[in-house]
Amino acid sequence: MKSKVFRRYLFAGLVVWLPIVVTFIVLRFIVELLDKTMALLPNSYQPDTLLGFHIPGLGVILSLVIILTTGVVATNYFGQRLVSSGEKVLARIPLVRSIYNAAKQVINALFASNSQAFRKVLLIEYPRKGIWSLAFLTGSTDDTIISKHTGDEILSVFVPTTPNPTSGFLMMVSKKEATELSMTVDEALKFIISLGVMQPPTTAVTPDLKI
Repeated sequence: MKSKVFRRYLFAGLVVWLPIVVTFIVLRFIVELLDKTMALLPNSYQPDTLLGFHIPGLGVILSLVIILTTGVVATNYFGQRLVSSGEKVLARIPLVRSIYNAAKQVINALFASNSQAFRKVLLIEYPRKGIWSLAFLTGSTDDTIISKHTGDEILSVFVPTTPNPTSGFLMMVSKKEATELSMTVDEALKFIISLGVMQPPTTAVTPDLKI
């Protein structure tokens, strides 16, 4: 009896503290990573040198200022010409060109206002019939060479791994074999990261998949 009470209190405590610890570790990693941007400043102008002590998080402010300044510059005529000139230089470097172009296309697809990438949660049969997996819609291959070969509208989907959803597999499935779920991406990620412990809503099936 005492052991059951002990386990119950232990699990209750873990449920409270583990999310806090994980959140702290992730935030600390991000802050420490962004603090490295302070190395862009000359040594004599770095806050550690001027103040005589280290203040965590100043790199976050500097990174935000750099990003906002870049956005302001990149949205005017001269900034666009400057970015275009820089891209032309990168286009002449073989390996760098491939990496940069791929990264740019992915970022543009994710941040486009009409982009469907990672906006819909799907249910597909993978890795075989009878076994189901959650997937994120990344695009439609309608009117492309893929659809012409298959004779059917094909969806490109990303099947994440658990508990790390940043890795996964690119799959191409028939639109007829994908079921859209009325789940938010946040709910799907919670389900994946928690190894299925945090169950999705009960009303999560949408009759027709609308792309």
